Amino acid sequence: MVGGILTSLGFIFSAFAGSLLHLYLGLGVLAGSGWALVFAPAVGTLSCYFSRRRVLAVGLALTGNGACSLLLAPALQLLLYTFGWRGALLLLGAITLHLTPCGALLRPLALPGDPPAPPPHGPLAALGLDLFTRRSFLVFALGTVMVGGGYFVPYVHLAPHALDQGLAGYGAGLVVAVAAVADASARLVCGWLADQGWVPLTRLLAVFGALTGLGLLAVGLVPVVGNKEGFLLVTAGAYGLSAGSYTPLLLGVLPGLVGIESVIQATGLVMMLMSLGGLLGPPLSGFLRDETGDFTTSFLVCGILVLSGSFIYMGLPGVMPSCHPASSPATAPPERGELLPIPQVALLSSGNPHSTLDTAC
Repeated sequence: MVGGILTSLGFIFSAFAGSLLHLYLGLGVLAGSGWALVFAPAVGTLSCYFSRRRVLAVGLALTGNGACSLLLAPALQLLLYTFGWRGALLLLGAITLHLTPCGALLRPLALPGDPPAPPPHGPLAALGLDLFTRRSFLVFALGTVMVGGGYFVPYVHLAPHALDQGLAGYGAGLVVAVAAVADASARLVCGWLADQGWVPLTRLLAVFGALTGLGLLAVGLVPVVGNKEGFLLVTAGAYGLSAGSYTPLLLGVLPGLVGIESVIQATGLVMMLMSLGGLLGPPLSGFLRDETGDFTTSFLVCGILVLSGSFIYMGLPGVMPSCHPASSPATAPPERGELLPIPQVALLSSGNPHSTLDTAC
């Protein structure tokens, strides 16, 4: 609720800006702080509402990002043309104020089997910083920072890259639209796939992170291909599919790493880590474009950053196949972290009345 108020005030304050400093304070500080207070509690609380279909629920909620990428750009152009930039900011402030009643509808719920949240011990625990003392979360954090360094570059430079390759304004817009539709669709499909339990979530995270990096490399190689427009549309769609699949997995894997009682704090930390990477990626991409004259090197370097982060994810439990005692519980285990070592399960074989350990590789 507080985040919705801050975001709205940020847009309204910016509508009366008389200098760039006012815009930095309004859009950067007020609105940015508001969005941070909106996103982490919303997604974290949503994760607490679901046990078996958590990744699908998160993917469905995050589909709004892809829909916004597709619809908001032409809507903003219409607002700018009709009301000017000050009027557009005022209207955006009024729209984002609706986040406040949406936040009032979110209530903390405890599912059967959820462990009680322990009281925080010290300021580090209250902020969730003690999570970095866990090896799995530390590996996850480092990989996420690396992925964030390249993940956001297409959001900023995909359309300029298309213009550099000779596509007209509508052609560049079509490239962005293809990536946005693929992104939104993949979030739903990957959420369903992840919830089937066929593949460990951490392994899916590493795979789709690597595919996202390969998609960035392919976008960067567009200048060396003959049919630039067709190849750019295909690679933009491939990037959208892989990046859209990566996002719900990034948040869906958290309960298994930190436990459901710490998932809201962990969600905020993940957003901070992605933002740290995002502070590096687009400026680096712009610098490389100025130095080389096109975005080829920019996308190649950012693709390497994403691939490096995906390689770091291989240090997470469950990514690499290993021999362990297999079990098929009929119900979901308590949300203390599905990625903890799986206990041995005693089974009765049909030909031997004695219990044996079922071990699978």
